Amino acid sequence: MKVAVVGYPNVGKSSLVNRLTQRREAVVHERAGITRDRKEIPCEWNGRRFTLIDTGGMDFLDADPISGSIREQAQAAINDAQVALLVVDAKAGLRPGDEEMAELLRRSGLPVIIAANKIDVVGDTALAYEFFALGLGDPIPVSAGQGLGTGDLLDALVELLPEDDDEPDDGLIRLAVIGRPNVGKSTLVNQWMGSDRVIVSDVAGTTRDAIDLPLEVDGRKLIIVDTAGMRRQALVQESVEYYTVLRTQRAVERADVAIVVCDAADGVTSQDMRMAELAMQEHCATALVLNKWDESPLSEEDLAYHRSHVQSKLRLRPKVLTASAKTGRQVTRILEEAIILGDRMSGRIPTPQLNKFLSEVTQARQPPAKQGHRLKLLYMAQIGERPPRFAIQVNSRNRVTREYAYFVENRLRARYGMDGVPLIIDFNERGSGRRELARK
Repeated sequence: MKVAVVGYPNVGKSSLVNRLTQRREAVVHERAGITRDRKEIPCEWNGRRFTLIDTGGMDFLDADPISGSIREQAQAAINDAQVALLVVDAKAGLRPGDEEMAELLRRSGLPVIIAANKIDVVGDTALAYEFFALGLGDPIPVSAGQGLGTGDLLDALVELLPEDDDEPDDGLIRLAVIGRPNVGKSTLVNQWMGSDRVIVSDVAGTTRDAIDLPLEVDGRKLIIVDTAGMRRQALVQESVEYYTVLRTQRAVERADVAIVVCDAADGVTSQDMRMAELAMQEHCATALVLNKWDESPLSEEDLAYHRSHVQSKLRLRPKVLTASAKTGRQVTRILEEAIILGDRMSGRIPTPQLNKFLSEVTQARQPPAKQGHRLKLLYMAQIGERPPRFAIQVNSRNRVTREYAYFVENRLRARYGMDGVPLIIDFNERGSGRRELARK
């Protein structure tokens, strides 16, 4: 069940959403117009679960193209919701923009609740009474900053929501789309969604929130997370951009798979590599995509160089794909690769197969020896997933060298198609290995 949170710019919608959800996912700033795309954030109250859709402020008189796109996104949120929450600024009083919003909501046919925000002390409650004139029922005085009245507001929302019969999602994959500003992340997401679900502009930095979008591909359920572009830390100056970068990092922390979108004209840059490393540090399966392939296709030699460079510099050895979000070329293949990576993250390899693999590894390259005593790999089993974790029992941990451990890891990736998947391999000494397995 969904609630569309709408209103005039700078009335405190995002602050109220953060207060109601007890999260800090929506970007909040004193400057008007910070929220642009619609962002869905889960909320729970008295055992009822629903989603609040935070939207950008709707200014019907602003002719700016981005303002027009914000209005379209807010209208789409209303079309997708079962209840509308109109947020107004009680201190500013009734404004023409509020009346236009009220008329729009009346035409939608949705049940509507008015939240008269910025009533920070009980003595200001009377300021809400002016909004009876909108003809949408009793306004509820609230304070996003202080929390006053939010319990009453949530009670009213839950009362209007229809019963939710959604089943829990099994096998859900969270896919974060990350990259530098203006490399085509939002265009790629819109291609997957089949609609202009997020705002696209030639102006770098248009996306500011991390936007969660549900998508189903051949029966598989995904959550696509479109994120703000990440620049080098030295270039992040204003506070708005600082918090958008922070939310991008948090989106990666919650994801199973990360797609790093690069600009084909630049190839894979050092900043792209750093973002891939960030995803890998958060145990995300990762792939890189050279976007805008229709505009700046690299030569076969250059493409081979970038792929080789990525494989040699990044331990997870992620794949480098090519695509054009603008024309739709190869965009489906990216989703297919993301699903494969997500399945690799949660899959399990049978123990007999792993021990056969272990035998073949030792035959291909003899384990190292120290002071006349050779390392022996005795037994291998998978002990975890998300990310996959393996335990190898050895006769002596001191004889395991970094080079041989990497050799085993790379062979494991090659055998089971785990390029781009974070792996953890524990080398447990015989005797202590059983205790380690039991503990895990």
